[in-house]
Amino acid sequence: MKFFFSLALAGSLLATAPTATAQQTAESPYHTRFAVDGPIILGLGATSAFGLYRVQQKSGLSDAELANLKKEDVPSFDRFSAGWYSESAQTASDLLCYPTLVIAPGLLALNDKVRGRYGQVLGMYVEAMLASDALFTTSVGNIYRYRPYLYGSEGGSGRSGKIATNSFFAGHTAHTATATFFAAKVLHDFNPGYEGEGLVWGAAAVVPAAVAYFRIEAGKHFLSDNLVGYAVGATMGIVVPQLHKNKGAGVSLAPMQGLNVNGYSYSGMMLTKQL
Repeated sequence: MKFFFSLALAGSLLATAPTATAQQTAESPYHTRFAVDGPIILGLGATSAFGLYRVQQKSGLSDAELANLKKEDVPSFDRFSAGWYSESAQTASDLLCYPTLVIAPGLLALNDKVRGRYGQVLGMYVEAMLASDALFTTSVGNIYRYRPYLYGSEGGSGRSGKIATNSFFAGHTAHTATATFFAAKVLHDFNPGYEGEGLVWGAAAVVPAAVAYFRIEAGKHFLSDNLVGYAVGATMGIVVPQLHKNKGAGVSLAPMQGLNVNGYSYSGMMLTKQL
């Protein structure tokens, strides 16, 4: 997921407060500040880079270690996929994951309200992605868990490489879930209660689940790796926009009319609080 490191600097610029032109175009449900979001994005990028460095320091498995691997050592709930391997399933997971990382935020630009604040939204997207990526690279850089295909006979030269120990947790699933749930969350916040919202959330849930399925079929990750990746991605996709939600309250005047206790009508103005 090196793609996200190159986005860190651009994301810190996009996370600035909306311009005056944007303010005239659309009201945003979010509040971003360069002084806060810029350092956060850069810090997450640095954490991701350090995690990737840790991955590079890992060692592969020797022939003796490979020979000693036993399916019985895998927890029972994950054991069903030990030994699975499929290059076609790996390709399918790539074709679902990588385009989604661009398509999901790209589709948001089709919505008029979101388009007026698209720079702000992209800044939050980079922040959400880097949050997932920081957790992912830190995990695979420090946790040795053998990929399922190592318990079979396939995998070629990848059986002894460093990435053969990067099973926990599933990065493809995590990043895809971040993208889809982020898009669904942002669309909801700009257009609460819009028609077809249930279908959007359904698609947001199904796409990363499909990626998880193919990662298991490919022998890249166990079920538990994908469950954790899904949870991490969905959480970051929802929590990052939520943390940026406007929380201010204000007051406004609203017309008021009715009958008093004596039966006479009255009218006037009433202060109402906007949450």
